[in-house]
Formats: sequence, C-alpha cells, structure tokens
Amino acid sequence: MDQPANNSTPSASRRDFMKTLSLAGAGSILSVVPPQVRAAANSQTGKPEKTEVRIGFIPLTDCASVVMAAVLGFDKKYGIKIIPSKEASWAGVRDKLVNGELDAAHVLYGLIYGVQLGIGGPRKDMNVLMTLNNNGQAITLSNQLKDKGVKDGASLARLVKAEPREYTFAQTFPTGTHAMWLYYWLASQGIDPLKDVKTIVVPPPQMVANMRVGNMDGFCVGEPWNNRALADGIGYTAATTQDIWTDHPEKVLGTTADFVTQYPNTARALVMAVLDASRWIDTMANRQRVAETIADKSYVNCPVDIIDQRLEGKYDNGLGRKWQDPNYMKFFNDGKVNFPYLSDGMWFLTQHRRWGLLKTDPDYLAVAKAVNRIDVYSDAARALGIAVPKEALRSTKLIDGTVWDGKHPAAYAASFKIRA
Repeated sequence: MDQPANNSTPSASRRDFMKTLSLAGAGSILSVVPPQVRAAANSQTGKPEKTEVRIGFIPLTDCASVVMAAVLGFDKKYGIKIIPSKEASWAGVRDKLVNGELDAAHVLYGLIYGVQLGIGGPRKDMNVLMTLNNNGQAITLSNQLKDKGVKDGASLARLVKAEPREYTFAQTFPTGTHAMWLYYWLASQGIDPLKDVKTIVVPPPQMVANMRVGNMDGFCVGEPWNNRALADGIGYTAATTQDIWTDHPEKVLGTTADFVTQYPNTARALVMAVLDASRWIDTMANRQRVAETIADKSYVNCPVDIIDQRLEGKYDNGLGRKWQDPNYMKFFNDGKVNFPYLSDGMWFLTQHRRWGLLKTDPDYLAVAKAVNRIDVYSDAARALGIAVPKEALRSTKLIDGTVWDGKHPAAYAASFKIRA
C-alpha cells in the first residue's frame, strides 16, 4: 500500500492541469483541458458547489456509513449536508438516480454497471465513487427445505435432482449483487439458476414476509433480513456471501457521471464524509450504537439485536452451528474496503455476460475505468491520510476454485461450465 500522500503535494491530475494552463492562453484554456482533468483539479480547491446532497438508501445494515455520516455530523466537516432518503426498491433507486431526484445512493455495484450499459432499463453514464462495504450478505433457505434434509448447497442439489418441481429463489435486482451471488452459489453446486430453478425479484425488506407465505424456497439478500428470517423461525442460513468470495465488494456510493462533472468538489466532500463514517463504524465498540441508530423506523426498521448480532460477526445458521465470523461486514478495514478496484466492477460485467444479460463482451477495462472514479476517491482518501493501493486490480479465489484477477475478463466469463 502507498503511504498517505502529503497534502501539500499536488496530485498528478492537478499537475497536468497546471502544466496545460502554463501552455495555453486564458481565452483558450477551457477548450484544451479535458473535463475530467478540470474536475479533478478543481476538487483540490474551493468549497462544495452543492451543499445539500440527497442520498438514497435501501433498508439494509450496509446503509450504515451513509446514515452515520449524516447522524454524527461527519458531513458538516466538509461543508455539506447529507439528506438520507429511504427508498422502497432498487428499481426506484435506479430511476431516481437517472432522473436526478437523488444526487447519489447506497446502491448495488452491479446496478450501476447495468445502467452504464443499458441492461434492463435506461442507459446513462454512471460513476462509482467508493465501495461502501465488503461481506455481510447471505443465502437463506426455507424450513420446508430443511424438513427435506437440505442443509447446504450439496444437499440442495441432490433434492432438486431427486424431486423435480418449480423451486423458486428470490434476489433483489436483475443485475445486482444478490442475483450474482445467488447464481454463482447455485452454479457452484451444479444447479443451473436459469434452467433448474426459477428466480424472482423481491425488494430486501419484503423477503421475510414473502418467505413466510411460501412464495419462495430461498433468497439472497443483505442483512439484517437473513437474521430476521432466522429469528422469526421461517428459514436458516445455507451460506454467507463471504463463503462465496471472502471480502467481496458489495454496495457502492453511486451517482451519475453528470453529477461528478457538475459538482466535483461536492463529490469529493461526500466521499470524505462517508470515509470518516466508515472508519468510525469499523471500531467494533461503536457497532452497538450503529445498530441502535439504524434500527429506527426511518432507516432499517428492525430490532436492534437482530441487526447487531451479524454486524458484530456473531453468526448462528439456524441448524445448530454458531460462530464468530472473521469475515463479517466491514466498512473500512484501513481503506481496503473503500477503494473502487477496477477488477471488482469488471467481475460483475463478467457475470452479466455469463448469464446472458450482456449478449456480447464489452470492453471490460474501458467500462470500469469510465465508471470507477479512482481519481475522486484517491484525492479524498489521501486528504484524510488513508493509504491508496498501488494497483487497480486485485486477485481472489472464489468458492468454486476459480481465480479472478481482472486480467482476461472475456475468457473468464466464457470459462464456466454452467452459463447462459
């Protein structure tokens, strides 16, 4: 990891801007400086252009950094006021981002990339400012499956093969993270998510109620709704998403490219405020207060203890196993959580391609470079003394043994035996 940069040292983009300024006359400067360079340079100086920032969120534990940035006043330090806006569905978040009702959002990584490429909805240039959290989602199965002897993916695969019927599994948005975790997990067990089972879309807060009335055999969602199903006695945890990919990217702070272009100082201030909140949340002693805050009906609307248990890494799968998970939901981890790795965004594209959401291979790296604003994030992080990784790609091994490093995305997407 790089050492934190000295704040008195201009960034590369700032130096480029100043070099161009010295070579051009005042009348021609705007025509020769690329907009992204101007935006990055402007972000080094000046107050936020927009002081009230409306941030959408879905009632999930991982909205915590956006909420706490507002509740604890981290936003005020940087001259902005975050107005958290509780939304009903990811489709609603998408539409409000696209039409400008929301300035930014706590949002599914894959949703931002889907909008960027026009998959299943309007196309608009989008930006990821930072990753909000790693880990902390799960796959919950119904008690009816438990009664059939299903305890994990392998026993589920045996049942699906032995007793064919329309098994129904829910995820939260077609291009989103939960859909990709669910599909990946099922396929890793030999179950084709497009042929062997049926999948439906259900908003996160409605998952438990839908399982209670028998609308699905399982679902993939963020906390606290998996733990809520367990507490209500209607389901159990078959797998966590950190079992699928340890320290996987999850929600991001997403916005439109237009917003960053128009309000570069505001975008930087927003990242700084949420980074402060993320660092505060990752002090374990603060997590009880986090749970108490977001439990309120204006945020997640769920009992404190149901939120707090898994927020602190205390897991019970409902089948007799209890453990302290070292790969619990992380919001900061010395900044490792928050850096918008290009390979993270590209991975979701490979899965969109794998499952037929993309009909052809895009220019994976070019899309990721356009969407993930490493420049904005790095300026904010370094101003706070937070180290920034030297490389924009990272390597990981997933549950099925495949290694993802971002280097050959088209080949990776085509390498899976089970795919569309």
